Amino acid sequence: MARSSATVEIREATATTPPLEIRTSTKRKKTATAWWEGTTLIVALPTHVAGDERESLITWLVKRSARRRPAARASDPELLARAVALAKEHGIDRVPTSVSFVTTQRKRWGSCSSDSGAIRISERLRHVPGWILDAVLVHELAHLVHPDHSAAFYELANRFERQDEASIFLEGYQLGLEFTESLAPAKTLPRKSPPQPESGLFTAQKLFELGS
Repeated sequence: MARSSATVEIREATATTPPLEIRTSTKRKKTATAWWEGTTLIVALPTHVAGDERESLITWLVKRSARRRPAARASDPELLARAVALAKEHGIDRVPTSVSFVTTQRKRWGSCSSDSGAIRISERLRHVPGWILDAVLVHELAHLVHPDHSAAFYELANRFERQDEASIFLEGYQLGLEFTESLAPAKTLPRKSPPQPESGLFTAQKLFELGS
């Protein structure tokens, strides 16, 4: 009896993807799937999928799975505690009343209401390194004290020493997000009508639909 062959590839988190564990196996013939184990996304693929088709499938699975990622999301109480600690650390006299991730901010990384003390952070920052999130939080904390972009505001915001680095990172991150979104398939195929194989291989999207 032939023995199955399986391999595991580990990929560290990037600006646009979580930590990945990519498992391939000869036992898996036509299905591809992904699931969360803690903060790591497990991707299971057939061994015969390779090259650009493999990368396209991984990218598609990551984007699809990101919508169902409750285990990896920082809760609002955790964000609030983080912001309060940053305010104390950087000598900002005002602390927020709430801090939360929101899905409605696509043009800004963060915003705040100086009257209510509420801070809102774009959900696109869920995957960034911690110091990037801290830079955005300090920026918004400074706005609680100074709603404008005056010299007094920058004096507070720049107490976080890596603000300039964070700005450069976020510019590149925005370009990466726009590029990734441009690669998204226009629509998915009907689940109840799986296509026939083409030259022995399915496309990335077809493989996912069969494995869902």
